[in-house]
Amino acid sequence: MSRLAPDRWAAVAMFAVAALTPLVVRDAFLLDSVILILLWGALSAAWNVAGGYAGQVSLGHAAFFGIGAYAAALMSARYAQSPWLGLAVGVALSVVAGALIGYLSNRLKGPYFALSTIAFAEVLKIVASRWRGFTSGSEGVPVPYRPGFWTLGLGHVAWLYLILVVAVGCYALQVYLERSRVGYQLAGVREDEDAAEALGIATRRRKVQAIVLSAAMTSACGSLWAQYVGFVDPSHVFSIDLSVRFALNSIIGGIGTALGPFLGSLLITSLETYLRATFSGVEASFTGIYLIIYGVVLILIVRFAPDGLTGIAGRFWAWRARAHA
Repeated sequence: MSRLAPDRWAAVAMFAVAALTPLVVRDAFLLDSVILILLWGALSAAWNVAGGYAGQVSLGHAAFFGIGAYAAALMSARYAQSPWLGLAVGVALSVVAGALIGYLSNRLKGPYFALSTIAFAEVLKIVASRWRGFTSGSEGVPVPYRPGFWTLGLGHVAWLYLILVVAVGCYALQVYLERSRVGYQLAGVREDEDAAEALGIATRRRKVQAIVLSAAMTSACGSLWAQYVGFVDPSHVFSIDLSVRFALNSIIGGIGTALGPFLGSLLITSLETYLRATFSGVEASFTGIYLIIYGVVLILIVRFAPDGLTGIAGRFWAWRARAHA
């Protein structure tokens, strides 16, 4: 059995449980939770392509998320067209934006690259907030509900299976990056860009390709999120909070691993939902206490498990293998 086999089995089990959930659960709240876990996992996997495998840590990925969300919402609400067309437009715009950011920020590393991505997302947020004639400004864009697959007017069960397909696709892409020549080249760029370039790897081109692919995936998921939630506003879809969430899911789950983003999403989304439901009804003096507990838990995980949940699982399997030996 290969070293990565436990990770693969864990992924199969996670996706299988999600697929079987509608057969045994009818509660809309639980189905919604599963959908969000899968969706945030897919978005974190999209971030992981650039931030984990290529080492291009972005804190402005909400820019691509917002582009996709607005493209689908405006295409549906303003032009009465299919949100699938909006998804395609959003992906195309995000590819152009990703290529532009990747090219202009190619020489930037570490915090400087992260700051440049934050600036890009903030610029888009200001534009969307001020361009009232097109985006309705800070009032946001309500997405009309029209039943049907072509218009993405789906029920919870259909949404779950649609997002599940997207999540499995994002996971499969990461597995490919772990085993392919392109993935090894991205790992070389991440670990030592100068050494990778000395070995003949086109480091700048690979970094741009990683950002473009990550941007396209993020935009597609943003379009689906907009249709699922039914409302888009610039202060949320372009916020740095979203970008940090994508990064945290990957870091806590295990950055640079295929399963990590989904484990992080499972933990963070479940914890956030539970704490909000438990403490949202307490008296006013304790308003927001769930955020404090949420933050403390995250700090503990990062402090005592810097390599993420997949790292803990890896050490456990290594200890078990030694014990059997």
